[in-house]
Amino acid sequence: MPNQEEKGKDPAMPKLRPYSSGANQSEVRAHNERLMLSVLHQDGAMPGSEMARRTGLSPQTVSVILRKLEHDGLILRGASQKGRVGKPSVPMDINPAGLFSYGIKIGRRSTDLLLIDFRGTVHAQRRMRYPYPQPNDVFGFIRRSLTEIAAGLSCDQRARICGIGVATPFNLWRWHEEVGAPKTSLEAWKELDPAQEIGSFSDLSVFVINDATAACRAEHMFGGSSIWRDCIYFFIASFLGGGIVLNNSVYEGSQGNAGALGPLPSRAPDGSEARLLDTASIRVLERRLVEADIDPAVLWQQPQDWSRIQDEADRWLEDTAEALARAALATCAVIDFQAIVIDGAMPADLRSRLVDLVREDLPRLDARGLMVPAVQEGQIGANASALGAASKPLIAQYLLDSHSGFSQAS
Repeated sequence: MPNQEEKGKDPAMPKLRPYSSGANQSEVRAHNERLMLSVLHQDGAMPGSEMARRTGLSPQTVSVILRKLEHDGLILRGASQKGRVGKPSVPMDINPAGLFSYGIKIGRRSTDLLLIDFRGTVHAQRRMRYPYPQPNDVFGFIRRSLTEIAAGLSCDQRARICGIGVATPFNLWRWHEEVGAPKTSLEAWKELDPAQEIGSFSDLSVFVINDATAACRAEHMFGGSSIWRDCIYFFIASFLGGGIVLNNSVYEGSQGNAGALGPLPSRAPDGSEARLLDTASIRVLERRLVEADIDPAVLWQQPQDWSRIQDEADRWLEDTAEALARAALATCAVIDFQAIVIDGAMPADLRSRLVDLVREDLPRLDARGLMVPAVQEGQIGANASALGAASKPLIAQYLLDSHSGFSQAS
């Protein structure tokens, strides 16, 4: 696949160089603006004095940048708060309506498109399901959805859309056997660039990211995993994927494929060797339902309700928990992650039960020489990949992301 990172950049944003290069005055100013927006986005409203303390910038510099960000509509001024000493402080906070972004997940079973604001609130959403993805259908759906959603926005809202993020499995054409598609049915994806295809009908900047890494970004940015400096993230959908957080930042890897957990060695319930995606994916449950002559459509209906398949789901949860526990220890042998975070496209009550089962299984395994990680439940759910995709334009152009090296601009 051609360049996975982006199509075009916002010309209003100064170009940023890799860490090893020097920076001119405009680049330093842009970095400081991103820094302050990142602090507000992560930690919430605070006065300029507190921002100066947290960022190490001078109060005067903070004041100048805050005025600019407020003028640009990216932050809001809160109510004056009286302190014990000195003049009242005025907290500043992210303006949710200051930026919008589209997120698209092109998956093996469905394409999801949503529009979020600067705080991650979903304002509009569309979904298309299919047996396997065909480019004409997928990009036709995306084009229609963008047009429909934009028609319902004000002029100011449309002007504040900063880009389109696209989350998709890399090498999508190689998954024809797993999705039950004819061998040649996915070949069109081999030479296809999603950014270029969307660029043919949209002027917005397009950023492409691995689907599981995008889900990890969503959890780290809008969920609860930001409390961990280093963690491994498992996302269970039709196929299992994952992501890595190092030093409080999502690590994408040199080729954007870090945290590709699906191919990890695993063990099937009968003891045979398998991949983790073959033992801990919803696809496994789907096949069991088909074998039991139960319509698997119940797995994908919204709102989700798996009560009709409780017995099959219970057995699947137990097998999945054991596979995840073993995989978690294997990853901790490489990096001593503080925690594993488990999320997925399943009902919230089943996700909670899965997390509890993993917590029970971990102490039963041989963990000699390893630091056993904490186990945390993810908070995003089925929208994680699309939401993480939508966060990519925000991060690339307005926030800080230490592992991207601030070298996105060309």
